Amino acid sequence: MYFMSDSHFIGKARPEIYDEQIQAKQTRLTEQFSRFNPPQLEVFASEASNFRYRAEFKIWHDGDRSFYAMFDPLEPRTPVEITDFSIGSTLITQLMPKLLEQIHLFPELRNRLFQIEFLTTLKGQALVTLIYHRKLDEQWEQCAQKLEPLLNIQVIGRSRKQRIVLSKEYIEESFEVQGKTFEYRQYENGFTQPNAKLCQIMLNWAVEQTKDRSDDLLELYCGNGNFTLPFSLNFKQVLGTEISKTSVKAANENIELNKLDNVFIYKMSAEDFSNALLPNATGLARKVDEATISRRIKRMDLSQFNFKSVFVDPPRAGLDVDSVELVRQFDCILYVSCNPDTLEQNIDLLSDTHKVVSFAMFDQFPYTHHVETAVKLVRK
Repeated sequence: MYFMSDSHFIGKARPEIYDEQIQAKQTRLTEQFSRFNPPQLEVFASEASNFRYRAEFKIWHDGDRSFYAMFDPLEPRTPVEITDFSIGSTLITQLMPKLLEQIHLFPELRNRLFQIEFLTTLKGQALVTLIYHRKLDEQWEQCAQKLEPLLNIQVIGRSRKQRIVLSKEYIEESFEVQGKTFEYRQYENGFTQPNAKLCQIMLNWAVEQTKDRSDDLLELYCGNGNFTLPFSLNFKQVLGTEISKTSVKAANENIELNKLDNVFIYKMSAEDFSNALLPNATGLARKVDEATISRRIKRMDLSQFNFKSVFVDPPRAGLDVDSVELVRQFDCILYVSCNPDTLEQNIDLLSDTHKVVSFAMFDQFPYTHHVETAVKLVRK
């Protein structure tokens, strides 16, 4: 059903089958979560083309010609040339042939280039990372510097133990949430939602779900503050935790950029935070450095917060057992998941104390089996 299993359609939008696919996802989720008696599933569709704002490609060399390539999961050894990447943002589709042309004009840019990564935003900015199987020298840098003004992009070069930032290592994004504009710096190699327009819809949905709250919010896996910043509209204070150093840096810069004084970000994994706060935590998720964790917890000064709400947006593995027990302590749980199966498992563990009162699907990944699912749970 999904074109990623067909090498003829890798990267190509197929609007003619989109309605059928989103209906199949809706049916699947409705059936999968029916035992929790949720309200009717809210469905938020994506645009059928030009929806993906970040992408990466292998660069395949065939004599004097190089081309963008991806790989069919069913034939992982055979490169598929990408000539139509209509699922990509308009800016990505415009940049791809222009960049390839420049790479052919400059041997220094083409020599042992094996991957290109694109990151674009709704604001029309683009960051391009060129990755090589060789050391980058001054000659490469001189050639790469010509790309930035020519294509109006930011360029970063990478090779083994080497990273060259020509001008900036981030681009800027903005999302409109409940009538307010939030500004973000999105860093190279930092996590961002791939479907920017649907991300904006998700942010508005999440803020709408918490509009009646007057307490403080704890957020686990806060990333670069994607959800954290808009939550400042509804809560007296928001405390976010995140393990990625790059994301924590971006989140703190984004707080300053938006002049927010009620949002606080700390570098700590969800597992460590749960281990530190729960008296009977198993501590199995990671090897906990108790002294370091204790210092970080003290620095947070949790006594200043009145937490009754928690927001989580975990990786595909979902919440570990300790984190489930931690979020159980909250009256209101908002959970966004990129994996319905682990979300189902986590809700199953929480269902004795909480019930699902909101249920939504965001089709972040058209033409694949992946889908973003969100639920709001409240204490019974």
